Order: sequence, then structure tokens, then C-alpha cells
Amino acid sequence: MSSSVIQSLKQQVYDFRPELKDWKILLGGVIVVALFGKLFYGNLYYSIFLSPMIIPWYWHQKKKQKKRDGREIGIQFRDAMMAVSTSQKAGYSIENSFVMAMHDMKLLYGKNSLIYKELNIIARGLKNNVTLEKLLEELGERSGNKDIKEFATVFNVAKRNGGNMTKIIGRTVDVIGSRMSVEKEIDVIISAKRMEAEIMDIVPFAIIMYVGSTSPGFFDPLYNSIYGFIVMTACMAVYIASFLLSEKIVDIDI
Repeated sequence: MSSSVIQSLKQQVYDFRPELKDWKILLGGVIVVALFGKLFYGNLYYSIFLSPMIIPWYWHQKKKQKKRDGREIGIQFRDAMMAVSTSQKAGYSIENSFVMAMHDMKLLYGKNSLIYKELNIIARGLKNNVTLEKLLEELGERSGNKDIKEFATVFNVAKRNGGNMTKIIGRTVDVIGSRMSVEKEIDVIISAKRMEAEIMDIVPFAIIMYVGSTSPGFFDPLYNSIYGFIVMTACMAVYIASFLLSEKIVDIDI
């Protein structure tokens, strides 16, 4: 029952029309497929046969976007917990502290921020007699953020056994802050390598475009024969594998 109520609240709070980010991802997929058709096969018409690649491209980019959103909401969640802790010290109940935090996050991040929308779901859920433990558990699942998931688990146990909520929330803020500091240090260390990987992703396209424009007909043996077709297909497969491998190398989880 509570899950259906939460789903209904989520539909009310979130706008489920296709986001601008989704259209940008799809447009990027179309551009990549067009480049593959033109540079690896010498003809944009081959992009039609490569168009199914847009689907894995879309899901790959959505996965990266979800990961970025998870990190973003983790930062915002830390600030929300600081607001909850302050409200509790002022004498508010834990439920009312989350409602007060929603208003604080609206002022801090705006009403379109992830944390405001999630706290809005929590506030509405509390009005519909959904337990705070269940709402936090659902938030952890939606966000995919391990800090929020762990907090929801600890909060659930502490609420049942009468734990010190102010101390638990303060500990949560400290843990999230420590993890964010480590993530920032790692980002600084590997930022140069990440930039190098992005440059290397572009280099093959730049080389083919440069050679093709300065030496017309240079790639005709590759574009106009079955053996050339096989070679360029193999090159494209190696490029895609290298792209995925480079992203995996620079993607470090804490």
C-alpha cells in the first residue's frame, strides 16, 4: 500500500515528460552514428545501418547521468541532514525536521533540485501516513546513492529500537563529508588522465578527417572494397572497445 502511495506522490512531484537531457543524449547518439558512417565507411548512408547503436549509446549515457545525479544528490542530502539536525536541536520531531529541511533546501538549491523534489515526496508521504523509514528506504533505492541507502538502514533500526536520532544524523553528515573529500582528491589526481582519455577519443576521427581532406581518394581502397569494409569494421570495433575501456579505467568508485 505504502509503495503505491509513494509512486503516486512521485508522479505528482516529478514531471515525466522527456527531459532536455534525454534529447541531448539522443542527438549526441545520432551525431556519433553519422560520424561513424562517414569516417569509417565513407558514406552517411551507412549511418542508417548503424542506427541501432543509438540504443546502447543512450543507455550508457543514461547510466553515467544517473551516477552523476547520485553524486549530486549525495552532496545535497548531506546539507539536508545538517538542516534536519539543526531542527531537531531546536526541538522539532524527526518527521517535522525533514519537512523543515525541505523548505531550507528550496532556498539553498531551488525547487527544481533533486533533493527538494525528494524531500517533497517525503513531506507528502508523511501527510498520507507513510512511515519516514519507508520513505527514506525508497529514496535510497531511487537515488542509488550508497550513503543514503546506508542511512535509511541505520535510521530504520534506530527508529525501532529508540536510538539517538540527533547523534545518528550528525554521524551521517560526517561520513558523507569524509567520502566527498576522498572523491574530490581522487578527481583531482585523475583529472589529467580523464582529459587525456577524452582527447584520445577524438584523435582517430581527427586523423581520418585530416587525411581524407588533405589527400582526397586516400581511403578509397578501404571504402570501395569488401576487404576494406572488413578492415574498417574491425577498426570501429577496436575503437568502441578502447572507448569503453578508457571510461572504465578513469571511473573510480569510493
